[in-house]
Amino acid sequence: MAEKNGTGEGSLDSRIVDLAIRLIFLGLFIYSAIVMVTPLASIFIWAVILCVAIFPLFDWLQRKLGGRKGVASTILVLVGLVVTLGPIASAISGIADLGSDFSEKAAAGTLKMPPPPEGLSEFPLIGPPLLETWSMFEKNLDGALAKYGPQMLEVTQALFGKVLSIGVGLLGLALSVIIMGALLSPGPNLIVGVQKFANRVFAPRGGEFVLMAGATIQNVMKGVVGVAAIQAFVVWLLLTLFGIGSATTLAFICLILSIIQVGPGLVLIPVIIYAWSSMSGGMALLFTVLAVPATIMDSFLRPVFISQGLQTPMLVILIGVLGGMMAYGLIGVFMGPVLFAVFFELFSLWIDEGATSEAATEADGELAAGEAE
Repeated sequence: MAEKNGTGEGSLDSRIVDLAIRLIFLGLFIYSAIVMVTPLASIFIWAVILCVAIFPLFDWLQRKLGGRKGVASTILVLVGLVVTLGPIASAISGIADLGSDFSEKAAAGTLKMPPPPEGLSEFPLIGPPLLETWSMFEKNLDGALAKYGPQMLEVTQALFGKVLSIGVGLLGLALSVIIMGALLSPGPNLIVGVQKFANRVFAPRGGEFVLMAGATIQNVMKGVVGVAAIQAFVVWLLLTLFGIGSATTLAFICLILSIIQVGPGLVLIPVIIYAWSSMSGGMALLFTVLAVPATIMDSFLRPVFISQGLQTPMLVILIGVLGGMMAYGLIGVFMGPVLFAVFFELFSLWIDEGATSEAATEADGELAAGEAE
């Protein structure tokens, strides 16, 4: 009998050791997979967001092309690469031309500052000191560089770091566009798989949450990016009509500011000040009257675009957009409302089920009391 117990204990010990070894290797495998996937997580998340947001356009395009899904996805990928890599190529070309021109003028001894623009001294607060500094660079470039060289180097390094981070972000977004193209064709089958997984986690409404997340992403894309594009176009048209230089660059800055929920006011307010210092009173007043609606138009357009077709309250979506951006950056503009909308639906479901359960309990109690009487 002792031998049997000893044999049983030995077999149990061996099974425990065998299970521990398996768990260790499984843990190492999972850890290695997470380490490899983590650097690509943001790229893949962007690819999924772009795929969901652009799928209606893909579906329309492939139907127009006779069901050629491969051709439709290729066209959309090429357009996406032009949008993402185009600014990088343009910036590199512009920097190369600027550096070449700077080197040629420095070698020829003709490098000098242009005269300050007219009306610069009329700008409130910053006008006079800016004019003084500009005049110093114009009259004595070597002395001005000696005086302001360290500050200029720090600002240049900071700007270069920001530009470099934006360039890296655009390269990552370009990779996301390529992955998006691979996800477009099998998209419906992938959605079915995700719904099955969601039903296992959030049964029985997981599939509904997946569809709600897709609709939220599409509406946020229209309400954030679409409204920002409309606003940037209006700003560009306004600046062009009034003959203000660098209209395209300023409109692009407004586009970025609108996407990150800052708004174009940081661009248009200085331009309004410039208009009052350089234009006639009537033209400046007309420009101001037109610029104010362009500055605030996103405030009433965004809710209209985002809330279309959604049962989730608008306040929940807006909190998700703002909170997601603060927590996760630009990608949080899309992740935030999805996470917060799912949380809101789960919370509402929990409250409703609690109320239903209480009502059923009270009804059973009343029934039991009636039978006792």
